[in-house]
Amino acid sequence: MNSKQKLELTWIGKENRPKLEPRILLEDPEKSYHAKHRVTDRDIFDNRLIFGDNLLALKALEQEFAGKVKCVFIDPPYNTGSAFDQYDDGLEHSLWLSLMRDRLEIIKQLLSSEGTLWITIDDNEAHYLKVLCDEIFGRRNFICNVIWQKRTSRENRAAIGSSHDHVLVYSNVGAVKWKEHRNLLPASEKGFSNPDNDPKGPWRSIPFSAQGWRPNQMYKIVTSTGLTLDPPKGRCWGATEDVYQRHLSEGRVYFPNEGNGRPRIKTYMGEEKGLVPNSIFLASEAGDNQSAKKEMLSLYPDDDAFATPKPEKLLRLILSIATNPADLVLDSFAGSGTTGAVAHKMGRRWIMVELGEHCHTHIIPRLKKVIDGEDPGGIT
Repeated sequence: MNSKQKLELTWIGKENRPKLEPRILLEDPEKSYHAKHRVTDRDIFDNRLIFGDNLLALKALEQEFAGKVKCVFIDPPYNTGSAFDQYDDGLEHSLWLSLMRDRLEIIKQLLSSEGTLWITIDDNEAHYLKVLCDEIFGRRNFICNVIWQKRTSRENRAAIGSSHDHVLVYSNVGAVKWKEHRNLLPASEKGFSNPDNDPKGPWRSIPFSAQGWRPNQMYKIVTSTGLTLDPPKGRCWGATEDVYQRHLSEGRVYFPNEGNGRPRIKTYMGEEKGLVPNSIFLASEAGDNQSAKKEMLSLYPDDDAFATPKPEKLLRLILSIATNPADLVLDSFAGSGTTGAVAHKMGRRWIMVELGEHCHTHIIPRLKKVIDGEDPGGIT
């Protein structure tokens, strides 16, 4: 293939694009709702819930918010062929691709230089969506395909039970530059102990070895019991000898198995700056479909409205990685309003778009409870 050629996803009707006229967003004062007073001088009453077609809404937002949105989270229809009360999830494949293409192109313009797009999707369209996003954002701007554990029980009627959804993550600057802007996650206190009564307090350790062969990391280490060790087969020590000696002088080297084991390096509680996010979001840290359903029932006890809501813990994890307080978050497939609810609780500004009638029956009442501090479920 010629180096100037590129592969593109094709589908029937790809060349057809909607003609979008500029639109004006009008506030409905009767439905607007905010705290009765500002808590600090920096408080801004500018969060927006837009009722209407999300393509037209995105176009209307473009002039004011181009390059200003720090994080876009969208949970679009998965196009599985199912019919839900709130929307039809069974568009013809080519129509679905056009629908997504038209919206993603505007979303790209709305994202700030350090902003990211997070899209939840399942296997039905995930791989087509990946190619589509590569075409719009560029392959170099693909960050990760996060696996979210949406289900912990087994699906016995399936050939292979579906336990996960995908979360495709893109930026406008690529993974290397975006790494400078993403946040580390709080370090867990699990795994810390003090079996040797170290005066510096509880610690946990990692093996002092690395894969491969490096000449300056192939030396002998003498354990605390006098045993002489070489690196494990196929590996070298984790650093040069002078670094090892520094660890040793600082009391950071630990030999397990009563002093006869290979060296491990201690990290004391409070020293870790944070944890690099992993590409697997387990239900224990990001919630699952069952916990999301319980959140909905706590908000609407007599209404089994949403079949597939996203848990607040999933949004908290994403916003913790991708944003800081006062950053702007956008969700143009608002659904039950989880993104806005979590963003609000975390001190982020937000914009949501929803066309369904549940915008009035579910999202507005939910956000009022959040604003009033009466939200009974999800994150605090």
